[in-house]
Amino acid sequence: MVEREATHRAIALAELVDQPIQVFHVSCAEAAEEIARAQHRGVKVWGETCPQYLALAAADMDRPGFDGAAYMCSPSPRSAEEQGRVWEMIRRGTLDVVSSDHCGFSMHRPGAGKQAGGTAVPFRDIPNGIPGLAARLPILFSEGVSKGRISLDHFVRLTATNPARLMGLAPRKGAIAIGGDADLALWDPKKKVTITNALMQHAIDYTPYEGLEVTGWPVATVRRGTVVMRDGVVQAEPGTGRFLARGPYDFIAPRGLLPDGFDAAPRLE
Repeated sequence: MVEREATHRAIALAELVDQPIQVFHVSCAEAAEEIARAQHRGVKVWGETCPQYLALAAADMDRPGFDGAAYMCSPSPRSAEEQGRVWEMIRRGTLDVVSSDHCGFSMHRPGAGKQAGGTAVPFRDIPNGIPGLAARLPILFSEGVSKGRISLDHFVRLTATNPARLMGLAPRKGAIAIGGDADLALWDPKKKVTITNALMQHAIDYTPYEGLEVTGWPVATVRRGTVVMRDGVVQAEPGTGRFLARGPYDFIAPRGLLPDGFDAAPRLE
């Protein structure tokens, strides 16, 4: 109920001042329904969700001792039944981006971990958020494509095409097309992998997806036509990344429509 109300309020305020908005970390169908209603009115609003709302559940936080802290994020994981309703909102296109919400807190790192110095801390002092960057695509592919919830094309839209368009990076990014940057992920759709923290290759001492078996795994990554990862080994040289500057773009421009013509936020010329 709280997430639904917050989503409704954010959309209403954005609509009042003609401000396009993306709602992040949607964890339940009730919040997604608020997005769908606004989209039906023609409001420029987009919805995003994360793998934790497709693969984790509230029961993961109810673990012995301090183990439940590893699954604390906002919004919190919902019920297993709610996962199915979130998938339905993905299939409808109401939620059209799936990103990681990667938040790099270790469990036992002194001074910076969720359990600083190995001592349990009060609930209010536990750093909120979970790591998930490297696990995002395999989980979405396995739970989505491999289990028949979404098509391969839909997987590509959620992870590449839609984000590139929404962030003003299309057509260079997000599609295999003439004039694009030749960024490609080569995927083995049948490869079964059990996720472990070591496979994540991050500087964090745990993954909330430890032990989860996924079907489908990236075997190589090509960036601007150059192989930068093969069989789990990074081959890119430091400093070879490229900053992509973005100017204004029409996709997220205000509609020029205001409730009753009242401009609550006059724009300076």
